[in-house]
Order: sequence, then C-alpha cells, then structure tokens
Amino acid sequence: MLAIGSDHAGYELKCEVKKFLDGLGVEYIDCGCNGERADYPDIAEKTCEKIKSGECDKGILICGTGIGISISANKIKGIRAALCQDYYTAKYTRLHNDANVLCMGGRVIGAGTAEEIVRVFLSTEFEGGRHAARVDKMMALENK
Repeated sequence: MLAIGSDHAGYELKCEVKKFLDGLGVEYIDCGCNGERADYPDIAEKTCEKIKSGECDKGILICGTGIGISISANKIKGIRAALCQDYYTAKYTRLHNDANVLCMGGRVIGAGTAEEIVRVFLSTEFEGGRHAARVDKMMALENK
C-alpha cells in the first residue's frame, strides 16, 4: 500500500499521479489535500504517519517545488524522503538510500516525467550490501 499527499501547489500533479497509479493497479491512500489551501508540513506528517504505522510501505509527496515537503518529511523519525526530478535520482535513491518517500515538485516537472519517476521508484529494490551500513548511519542521526 502506498500513501500519497500534496499541498495545494502539488494538487494537480497528485491527480495525474493517482491516475497513473490507478492504471498500474497500485493501491494507495490519499492523505490530502483535495485542492484547498494546505500547508505542506501538515500533509507530510499525515502521509508519513501511514508509513510509520505500517499501514503503507512507501509514500509520495508533492508540493510546488518538492523542497518544503521533503524537508518536512525528513523531520519525521523513520522517514527517508528524497526529492527527485528525474529517472536517475529516483532509481538511485531506492538502490542506495532505501528512500521510503518520493517527493516531487508540481511546478517543476510535468506529468510524463512524474510517471517515469514514480514507475522507477516503485519498481526499484534497495541494493543493500555496502549501502545498508550507510543507511543505518543515516538513520542513527535521528537519535543524536
């Protein structure tokens, strides 16, 4: 299961991503917004709580640039959110960082690019190995 959320600036792209997910048969929980004004920290928290609780495995967050919502998500313990704007960053954040939240900017990328990013993010598994120790170190920073 996937959690997805956006503020008002990312709402349009979120709607396009949801259509794409529907076409793939991917189940998701929409954590808002529904087009109304919304603050990205609130949406990040609501969406990431679905991952922390185990209800969802991964998440997608969208705001205007993707920056604010990714910073907000990364403040939540257990979340590894990555702002991706292309195929390469989406692939390698899964392979090397085991990112569990994909962030995108609705005012930065179009629907076609977003679909490509979502597809690779969802289909790429964490490589583990030497990267696992680095992810462990990254996550240990939350406790300092």
